[in-house]
Amino acid sequence: MDILGNAVMLNGTILFTFLAFIFILTMPQKIGFVITLFAILFTSLSSSWLAVQALLNHPIELSLQFGSFAGEVLLKIDGLSAWFILIINFTVLTGFFYGKGYLKKYEQSRNRISLHWIFFLFFHLSMLFVCMVQNGFAFLVVWEIMSLTSMLLVLFDHENPKTFKAALNYFVQMHIGVTFLTIGFIWVYHYSGSFSYDALNTYFQTNRNLWLFLLFFTGFGIKAGFIPFHSWLPHAHPAAPAHISGIMSGVMVKLGIYGILRMITFLKSDFLLLGEMVLTLSVLSGLYGILNAAVHRDFKRMLAYCTIENIGIIGIGIGIGLMGIGNNSPLMFYLGFGGALLHVLNHSLFKSLLFYSAGAIYQQTHTLNMENLGGLIKSMPKTGALFLVGALAIGGLPPFNGFVSEFLIYNGLIEGIHTSSISQIILYVLVLAGLSIIGGLSVLTFTKAFGTIFLGQPRTQLTHKPQEVSSIMLIPQYLIIAVMLSVALLPQFYMKIVGSQLSILHSMDAEPAILEGIGKTTANISFYFLLLTGIVAATWIARSLLMKKAYVNSGATWGCGYVAPNNRQQYTGKSFSKPLGKIFNALLIEKKEFEELKKGEIHPAGKSYISHYQDFFEYKLIKPSTDWLVQSANYFSFVQNGRIQSYVLYGIVFILALIILSILNIIS
Repeated sequence: MDILGNAVMLNGTILFTFLAFIFILTMPQKIGFVITLFAILFTSLSSSWLAVQALLNHPIELSLQFGSFAGEVLLKIDGLSAWFILIINFTVLTGFFYGKGYLKKYEQSRNRISLHWIFFLFFHLSMLFVCMVQNGFAFLVVWEIMSLTSMLLVLFDHENPKTFKAALNYFVQMHIGVTFLTIGFIWVYHYSGSFSYDALNTYFQTNRNLWLFLLFFTGFGIKAGFIPFHSWLPHAHPAAPAHISGIMSGVMVKLGIYGILRMITFLKSDFLLLGEMVLTLSVLSGLYGILNAAVHRDFKRMLAYCTIENIGIIGIGIGIGLMGIGNNSPLMFYLGFGGALLHVLNHSLFKSLLFYSAGAIYQQTHTLNMENLGGLIKSMPKTGALFLVGALAIGGLPPFNGFVSEFLIYNGLIEGIHTSSISQIILYVLVLAGLSIIGGLSVLTFTKAFGTIFLGQPRTQLTHKPQEVSSIMLIPQYLIIAVMLSVALLPQFYMKIVGSQLSILHSMDAEPAILEGIGKTTANISFYFLLLTGIVAATWIARSLLMKKAYVNSGATWGCGYVAPNNRQQYTGKSFSKPLGKIFNALLIEKKEFEELKKGEIHPAGKSYISHYQDFFEYKLIKPSTDWLVQSANYFSFVQNGRIQSYVLYGIVFILALIILSILNIIS
């Protein structure tokens, strides 16, 4: 397609979105939904078509006038942009169809639904343009639109004070991130007089790279969720509707990763130092995220902490890639950055799947506390199976896709151990150990979650009997699993796509034979695990057919001679992870609310015991800082006293100050 055709296609996506905005507001709800569907399909298909061209080594470049301040803005879709654009479009499409079923009970609230889909459209468009713009000023504008629309999507249940607080917390932290990004772009503008990305390239060529990169890393790291910039995630994800949580965790936080990778394309020095810093922060983020996920009983909050864990895994891949450049090791470069980009795709798949499954559970049970659940596999077998697939994938177990990208990252660490100095080897060994612990704790986390939610007996009496969700909520999840299996069984295809785009990050080539061997090994492992799974399934089916006509006498599970079982005797989520919480009690801060027994209270009345875990950074660092700011601001509360006379006096003092400063020629 020529430049004119590409320009028409991109301009059409913008025009279509604004037309959809008008139609959704003015048309009946059913027509509005159809318009939204066409707008999302048109935007997804047109941008995906351009992205596929870029992946085939035909990058797209266009320009548009953004105003007198920013000047002409270049829009570019290269291989890095294309990879993220395709992931965004797939996740948004699955989230849209799932969201139609998830929000069905709100269809009577026309205004709420209409506004939700309007924000959804602009959220989608802004994420795409984040990946395309090549100008710092324009980037900040679309980044801000993305943050604003996502905050408004989180606010769907705005009557709930907790939701409002979570959305406000998220928005404030996003603006802290924007502050760092703005300082970075202004720094480059002061040096070069331009907001163009070419100015970034010039700056990194002629100045030390460390400090500016760290400034951008901090801004993008807040969006991505690296510790200690992560505290918005455990609040925003439980508050948002399930399809929005899936999109935010699946792709929006990855745009922080995109920003970091985009800055790496301009780096010219300090690769080893930055690689060591990114590796260290990433493994700590992964460990911190999975430790918190293991002890939390709110299953959406648990999934939010798992996002932090997987951002840490992606960061480990980025750190390995940077170390590969610094050590001039093409294989480390490929395995690190290739594993990171592939894990971006894999995490978007299994994390959106898990959030959609979690949304189905919440829709049917109206609780996020896994301690109130149990035995849902009987009433929601399809959701249970989908959640189990997502749990196996996020644990990095074959034959699912999480194994593939983690296998690449493991190989990158092992390659570093073989080819580096002793100081670097120590770091690689520690990161390797940390990554292994992360994998083990992930299995523990989802064993607890699946067992508590789906197995055993119901722990509380729900207001109504849960049942399986509608097909429109299940089909997107089946589609996600199909793509997950394609990654697991055909990893060479995806590795080839990723590998062909890594020259954007740095001009370094890896040995094709070694890479092909790693791809075949990964595919074989996945295939044989899938074959083993198939044998087990075939055995179970054969047994079921043979026993179909046989007489089967079923009874209660043997209770070790105890004849009066009670659902309270089951393992709970807390009891499952309590030993882990005790071991890491300095980091996993448990807050308990209960009344102690009084001295001499022989026959006490009923007691209540409530406990929950606090986020270490939020409780130890952020909360004391915000409390201090509030207390300091309270000292000036006398200024706003509600008296009109005082406000008039402030105005008079201000005018007099201006007059005096003018007389003294301090201001003109």
